[in-house]
Amino acid sequence: MKAIRLQRTGAPLAEESIAAPEPGPGEVRVRVRAAGICHSDAHYRAGVAPARLPCTLGHEVAGIVERCGPGVTAFRPGDRVCLDYLVTCGECGHCRGGREQFCATGEMIGKHRDGGFAEFICVPARGVLPLPATVSFEHGAVLMCSSATALHALNKARVAAGDTVAVFGVGGLGASAIQLARLRGAREVFAVDIHPGKLALAKRLGATPVDAATSDPVAGIRRLTGGRGVDAALELIGLPLTMRQCVQSLAVQGRAALAGLTDGQLSVSPYQDLLSREAEVIGVSDHLLPELRQLLEHASRGELDLAPVVTNTVPLEADAINRVLDGLAAFGGEVRAVVVV
Repeated sequence: MKAIRLQRTGAPLAEESIAAPEPGPGEVRVRVRAAGICHSDAHYRAGVAPARLPCTLGHEVAGIVERCGPGVTAFRPGDRVCLDYLVTCGECGHCRGGREQFCATGEMIGKHRDGGFAEFICVPARGVLPLPATVSFEHGAVLMCSSATALHALNKARVAAGDTVAVFGVGGLGASAIQLARLRGAREVFAVDIHPGKLALAKRLGATPVDAATSDPVAGIRRLTGGRGVDAALELIGLPLTMRQCVQSLAVQGRAALAGLTDGQLSVSPYQDLLSREAEVIGVSDHLLPELRQLLEHASRGELDLAPVVTNTVPLEADAINRVLDGLAAFGGEVRAVVVV
Protein backbone atom coordinates (compact mmCIF):
# COMPACT_ATOMS: atom_id res chain seq x y z
CA MET A 1 0.00 0.00 0.00
CA LYS A 2 1.00 3.65 -0.35
CA ALA A 3 2.16 5.42 2.82
CA ILE A 4 3.74 8.82 3.53
CA ARG A 5 6.38 8.30 6.19
CA LEU A 6 8.86 10.11 8.38
CA GLN A 7 12.15 8.31 7.83
CA ARG A 8 14.57 10.72 9.50
CA THR A 9 14.14 13.61 11.93
CA GLY A 10 14.47 16.95 10.17
CA ALA A 11 13.85 15.47 6.72
CA PRO A 12 10.72 15.80 4.57
CA LEU A 13 8.16 12.99 4.66
CA ALA A 14 8.60 10.50 1.84
CA GLU A 15 6.33 8.11 -0.02
CA GLU A 16 6.91 4.40 0.48
CA SER A 17 5.22 1.26 -0.70
CA ILE A 18 4.75 -1.02 2.31
CA ALA A 19 2.66 -4.08 3.09
CA ALA A 20 -0.91 -3.39 4.14
CA PRO A 21 -1.34 -4.25 7.84
CA GLU A 22 -3.33 -7.34 8.81
CA PRO A 23 -5.72 -7.07 11.77
CA GLY A 24 -4.87 -9.27 14.73
CA PRO A 25 -7.22 -10.44 17.47
CA GLY A 26 -9.42 -7.58 18.64
CA GLU A 27 -8.29 -5.29 15.82
CA VAL A 28 -9.90 -3.77 12.75
CA ARG A 29 -8.36 -2.70 9.48
CA VAL A 30 -9.68 0.65 8.29
CA ARG A 31 -9.48 2.01 4.76
CA VAL A 32 -8.44 5.60 5.41
CA ARG A 33 -10.69 8.21 3.85
CA ALA A 34 -9.41 11.31 5.68
CA ALA A 35 -6.44 12.16 7.89
CA GLY A 36 -5.92 15.59 9.42
CA ILE A 37 -2.52 17.28 9.33
CA CYS A 38 -1.80 18.53 12.86
CA HIS A 39 0.82 20.96 14.14
CA SER A 40 2.11 18.01 16.17
CA ASP A 41 3.07 16.32 12.88
CA ALA A 42 5.32 19.30 12.15
CA HIS A 43 6.83 18.88 15.63
CA TYR A 44 7.49 15.19 14.96
CA ARG A 45 9.14 15.98 11.64
CA ALA A 46 11.34 18.62 13.31
CA GLY A 47 12.16 16.47 16.35
CA VAL A 48 10.56 18.85 18.89
CA ALA A 49 8.60 15.80 20.01
CA PRO A 50 10.32 12.53 19.03
CA ALA A 51 8.48 9.88 17.02
CA ARG A 52 9.44 6.26 16.42
CA LEU A 53 11.34 6.02 13.14
CA PRO A 54 10.49 5.18 10.46
CA CYS A 55 6.82 5.94 11.03
CA THR A 56 3.71 6.72 9.02
CA LEU A 57 2.47 9.99 10.52
CA GLY A 58 -1.17 11.08 10.82
CA HIS A 59 -3.18 10.70 14.02
CA GLU A 60 -6.51 12.32 13.04
CA VAL A 61 -8.12 9.50 11.11
CA ALA A 62 -11.54 8.55 9.75
CA GLY A 63 -12.48 5.89 7.23
CA ILE A 64 -14.36 2.68 6.51
CA VAL A 65 -13.91 -0.67 8.25
CA GLU A 66 -12.41 -2.99 5.66
CA ARG A 67 -11.68 -6.11 7.71
CA CYS A 68 -12.19 -7.28 11.31
CA GLY A 69 -9.79 -9.47 13.25
CA PRO A 70 -10.78 -12.42 15.43
CA GLY A 71 -13.06 -11.53 18.32
CA VAL A 72 -14.35 -8.25 16.93
CA THR A 73 -18.14 -8.18 17.02
CA ALA A 74 -18.96 -4.46 17.39
CA PHE A 75 -18.01 -3.56 13.82
CA ARG A 76 -18.34 -5.04 10.36
CA PRO A 77 -16.93 -4.19 6.94
CA GLY A 78 -18.47 -1.05 5.50
CA ASP A 79 -18.97 0.76 8.81
CA ARG A 80 -18.03 4.45 8.84
CA VAL A 81 -15.66 5.09 11.75
CA CYS A 82 -13.17 7.47 13.28
CA LEU A 83 -10.23 6.48 15.46
CA ASP A 84 -9.01 7.39 18.92
CA TYR A 85 -5.31 8.06 18.38
CA LEU A 86 -4.51 6.63 21.82
CA VAL A 87 -3.93 2.87 21.87
CA THR A 88 -4.31 1.83 25.50
CA CYS A 89 -4.54 -1.38 27.52
CA GLY A 90 -7.76 -0.52 29.39
CA GLU A 91 -6.53 -2.44 32.44
CA CYS A 92 -3.78 -0.46 34.18
CA GLY A 93 -4.39 1.95 37.04
CA HIS A 94 -4.37 4.98 34.75
CA CYS A 95 -6.86 3.41 32.35
CA ARG A 96 -9.17 2.30 35.15
CA GLY A 97 -8.88 5.71 36.79
CA GLY A 98 -9.97 7.66 33.70
CA ARG A 99 -6.43 8.79 32.84
CA GLU A 100 -5.88 6.59 29.81
CA GLN A 101 -3.56 9.10 28.13
CA PHE A 102 -1.00 7.97 30.73
CA CYS A 103 -1.52 4.23 30.12
CA ALA A 104 1.50 2.20 31.22
CA THR A 105 1.82 0.61 27.78
CA GLY A 106 0.03 3.28 25.75
CA GLU A 107 0.99 4.25 22.23
CA MET A 108 -0.13 6.95 19.84
CA ILE A 109 -0.93 6.25 16.20
CA GLY A 110 1.15 8.40 13.91
CA LYS A 111 3.89 8.70 16.52
CA HIS A 112 4.69 5.39 18.21
CA ARG A 113 2.97 3.20 15.62
CA ASP A 114 1.94 3.72 12.02
CA GLY A 115 -0.79 6.29 11.47
CA GLY A 116 -3.21 7.51 8.85
CA PHE A 117 -1.12 9.03 6.04
CA ALA A 118 -1.65 5.73 4.25
CA GLU A 119 -4.30 3.72 2.47
CA PHE A 120 -4.96 1.40 5.44
CA ILE A 121 -4.43 1.37 9.20
CA CYS A 122 -4.98 -1.30 11.88
CA VAL A 123 -6.10 -0.35 15.39
CA PRO A 124 -7.70 -2.09 18.39
CA ALA A 125 -11.49 -2.10 18.17
CA ARG A 126 -11.80 -0.52 21.64
CA GLY A 127 -10.52 2.75 20.13
CA VAL A 128 -12.84 2.74 17.11
CA LEU A 129 -15.92 4.97 17.20
CA PRO A 130 -18.92 4.94 14.86
CA LEU A 131 -18.99 8.03 12.66
CA PRO A 132 -22.52 9.42 12.28
CA ALA A 133 -23.80 9.63 8.72
CA THR A 134 -24.30 13.38 9.17
CA VAL A 135 -20.57 13.95 9.86
CA SER A 136 -18.13 13.88 6.94
CA PHE A 137 -14.91 11.87 7.02
CA GLU A 138 -12.90 15.11 6.98
CA HIS A 139 -14.77 16.48 9.98
CA GLY A 140 -14.68 13.15 11.80
CA ALA A 141 -10.92 13.08 11.42
CA VAL A 142 -10.26 16.51 12.95
CA LEU A 143 -12.66 15.78 15.80
CA MET A 144 -10.20 13.12 16.95
CA CYS A 145 -7.45 15.58 17.85
CA SER A 146 -8.00 19.28 17.27
CA SER A 147 -11.52 19.31 18.72
CA ALA A 148 -10.66 16.66 21.33
CA THR A 149 -7.66 18.56 22.67
CA ALA A 150 -9.72 21.75 22.77
CA LEU A 151 -12.46 20.05 24.78
CA HIS A 152 -9.95 18.45 27.15
CA ALA A 153 -8.31 21.85 27.70
CA LEU A 154 -11.69 23.40 28.52
CA ASN A 155 -12.37 20.55 30.94
CA LYS A 156 -8.96 20.86 32.60
CA ALA A 157 -9.50 24.62 32.95
CA ARG A 158 -12.93 23.88 34.51
CA VAL A 159 -14.70 26.33 32.19
CA ALA A 160 -18.29 26.78 33.35
CA ALA A 161 -21.32 28.83 32.43
CA GLY A 162 -20.73 32.52 33.07
CA ASP A 163 -16.93 32.35 32.76
CA THR A 164 -14.85 34.61 30.58
CA VAL A 165 -12.38 32.71 28.40
CA ALA A 166 -9.34 33.66 26.32
CA VAL A 167 -8.26 31.38 23.48
CA PHE A 168 -4.71 31.92 22.28
CA GLY A 169 -4.49 30.65 18.69
CA VAL A 170 -7.40 30.31 16.25
CA GLY A 171 -6.16 27.24 14.40
CA GLY A 172 -7.84 23.84 14.33
CA LEU A 173 -7.93 23.69 18.12
CA GLY A 174 -8.91 27.29 18.67
CA ALA A 175 -11.85 27.27 16.26
CA SER A 176 -13.30 24.30 18.13
CA ALA A 177 -12.43 25.77 21.54
CA ILE A 178 -14.38 28.96 20.81
CA GLN A 179 -17.49 27.02 19.83
CA LEU A 180 -17.25 24.57 22.72
CA ALA A 181 -16.70 27.36 25.27
CA ARG A 182 -19.79 29.15 24.02
CA LEU A 183 -21.71 25.87 24.00
CA ARG A 184 -21.07 25.42 27.72
CA GLY A 185 -22.23 28.95 28.48
CA ALA A 186 -19.09 31.09 28.62
CA ARG A 187 -20.14 34.71 29.09
CA GLU A 188 -17.54 36.00 26.66
CA VAL A 189 -14.73 34.43 24.63
CA PHE A 190 -11.69 36.41 23.52
CA ALA A 191 -9.66 35.01 20.61
CA VAL A 192 -6.00 36.00 20.27
CA ASP A 193 -4.14 35.65 16.97
CA ILE A 194 -1.94 37.60 14.55
CA HIS A 195 -3.58 36.54 11.27
CA PRO A 196 -6.46 38.72 10.01
CA GLY A 197 -8.25 35.74 8.47
CA LYS A 198 -8.19 33.81 11.73
CA LEU A 199 -9.38 36.82 13.69
CA ALA A 200 -12.25 37.24 11.23
CA LEU A 201 -13.10 33.56 11.68
CA ALA A 202 -13.10 33.99 15.47
CA LYS A 203 -15.55 36.86 15.15
CA ARG A 204 -17.84 34.77 12.93
CA LEU A 205 -17.79 32.06 15.60
CA GLY A 206 -18.92 34.53 18.25
CA ALA A 207 -15.62 35.49 19.88
CA THR A 208 -14.18 38.93 20.46
CA PRO A 209 -10.97 39.10 18.37
CA VAL A 210 -7.76 40.40 19.93
CA ASP A 211 -5.08 41.24 17.36
CA ALA A 212 -1.69 40.38 18.87
CA ALA A 213 0.08 41.69 15.77
CA THR A 214 -0.84 45.30 16.48
CA SER A 215 -0.95 45.51 20.28
CA ASP A 216 -0.21 43.69 23.53
CA PRO A 217 -2.96 41.04 23.88
CA VAL A 218 -2.68 40.97 27.68
CA ALA A 219 -3.36 44.69 27.87
CA GLY A 220 -6.15 44.26 25.34
CA ILE A 221 -7.85 41.50 27.35
CA ARG A 222 -7.55 43.49 30.58
CA ARG A 223 -9.02 46.56 28.88
CA LEU A 224 -11.93 44.52 27.47
CA THR A 225 -12.61 43.00 30.90
CA GLY A 226 -12.43 46.25 32.86
CA GLY A 227 -9.00 45.37 34.22
CA ARG A 228 -10.18 42.07 35.68
CA GLY A 229 -8.72 39.50 33.29
CA VAL A 230 -10.32 36.19 32.33
CA ASP A 231 -11.46 33.22 34.38
CA ALA A 232 -9.79 30.73 32.04
CA ALA A 233 -7.21 31.00 29.26
CA LEU A 234 -6.21 28.30 26.77
CA GLU A 235 -2.83 28.31 25.03
CA LEU A 236 -3.16 26.32 21.80
CA ILE A 237 -0.14 27.53 19.83
CA GLY A 238 3.01 26.24 21.49
CA LEU A 239 5.18 29.33 21.99
CA PRO A 240 6.74 30.49 25.28
CA LEU A 241 5.56 34.04 24.50
CA THR A 242 1.90 33.10 24.14
CA MET A 243 2.10 30.79 27.14
CA ARG A 244 3.32 33.70 29.27
CA GLN A 245 0.60 35.96 27.85
CA CYS A 246 -1.96 33.26 28.61
CA VAL A 247 -0.92 33.24 32.28
CA GLN A 248 -0.71 37.03 32.50
CA SER A 249 -4.24 37.47 31.15
CA LEU A 250 -5.83 35.67 34.14
CA ALA A 251 -8.18 37.14 36.70
CA VAL A 252 -8.03 36.34 40.41
CA GLN A 253 -8.13 32.53 40.76
CA GLY A 254 -7.98 32.17 37.00
CA ARG A 255 -6.84 28.96 35.29
CA ALA A 256 -4.38 28.77 32.38
CA ALA A 257 -4.50 25.51 30.41
CA LEU A 258 -1.41 24.99 28.25
CA ALA A 259 -1.86 22.58 25.34
CA GLY A 260 0.59 23.81 22.69
CA LEU A 261 3.83 21.85 22.24
CA THR A 262 7.18 23.60 22.55
CA ASP A 263 10.74 22.80 23.53
CA GLY A 264 11.18 26.33 24.87
CA GLN A 265 11.07 27.49 28.47
CA LEU A 266 8.17 29.30 30.14
CA SER A 267 9.17 32.29 32.29
CA VAL A 268 6.65 33.97 34.60
CA SER A 269 6.84 36.18 37.66
CA PRO A 270 5.77 33.91 40.54
CA TYR A 271 4.32 36.66 42.71
CA GLN A 272 2.86 38.98 40.10
CA ASP A 273 1.49 36.31 37.75
CA LEU A 274 0.55 33.50 40.13
CA LEU A 275 0.74 34.03 43.89
CA SER A 276 -0.94 37.42 44.05
CA ARG A 277 -3.93 36.06 42.10
CA GLU A 278 -3.92 32.45 43.32
CA ALA A 279 -3.79 31.61 39.62
CA GLU A 280 -3.26 28.10 38.29
CA VAL A 281 -1.16 26.80 35.39
CA ILE A 282 -2.44 23.47 34.12
CA GLY A 283 -0.80 21.10 31.66
CA VAL A 284 -3.06 19.56 29.01
CA SER A 285 -2.20 16.16 27.56
CA ASP A 286 -4.28 14.54 24.82
CA HIS A 287 -7.91 13.67 25.64
CA LEU A 288 -10.18 10.99 27.09
CA LEU A 289 -12.31 8.49 25.17
CA PRO A 290 -15.60 9.77 26.68
CA GLU A 291 -14.71 13.23 25.37
CA LEU A 292 -14.53 11.84 21.83
CA ARG A 293 -18.03 10.40 22.19
CA GLN A 294 -19.28 13.76 23.47
CA LEU A 295 -17.75 15.57 20.50
CA LEU A 296 -19.37 13.19 18.03
CA GLU A 297 -22.72 13.92 19.65
CA HIS A 298 -22.14 17.69 19.39
CA ALA A 299 -21.15 17.36 15.72
CA SER A 300 -24.06 15.09 14.83
CA ARG A 301 -26.50 17.58 16.40
CA GLY A 302 -24.95 20.50 14.53
CA GLU A 303 -23.70 22.12 17.76
CA LEU A 304 -20.08 22.01 16.60
CA ASP A 305 -19.52 23.31 13.07
CA LEU A 306 -16.28 22.04 11.58
CA ALA A 307 -16.78 23.60 8.15
CA PRO A 308 -14.72 26.67 9.20
CA VAL A 309 -12.04 24.39 10.67
CA VAL A 310 -11.23 22.27 7.58
CA THR A 311 -9.97 24.96 5.22
CA ASN A 312 -7.99 22.80 2.80
CA THR A 313 -7.78 19.23 1.52
CA VAL A 314 -4.74 17.64 -0.10
CA PRO A 315 -4.09 14.25 -1.73
CA LEU A 316 -2.06 11.42 -0.21
CA GLU A 317 1.18 12.74 -1.69
CA ALA A 318 4.42 13.56 0.09
CA ASP A 319 4.98 16.95 -1.55
CA ALA A 320 1.46 18.17 -0.73
CA ILE A 321 1.69 17.06 2.91
CA ASN A 322 5.17 18.54 3.35
CA ARG A 323 3.95 21.90 2.06
CA VAL A 324 1.23 21.93 4.70
CA LEU A 325 3.75 20.97 7.39
CA ASP A 326 6.04 23.79 6.24
CA GLY A 327 3.17 26.24 6.74
CA LEU A 328 2.41 24.87 10.19
CA ALA A 329 6.07 25.07 11.21
CA ALA A 330 6.00 28.75 10.21
CA PHE A 331 2.75 29.33 12.17
CA GLY A 332 0.94 30.23 8.96
CA GLY A 333 -2.62 31.38 8.46
CA GLU A 334 -4.27 28.09 7.50
CA VAL A 335 -6.67 26.58 10.04
CA ARG A 336 -6.69 22.84 9.24
CA ALA A 337 -5.72 20.82 6.18
CA VAL A 338 -6.90 17.23 5.74
CA VAL A 339 -5.47 14.48 3.57
CA VAL A 340 -8.25 12.92 1.51
CA VAL A 341 -7.52 9.37 0.38
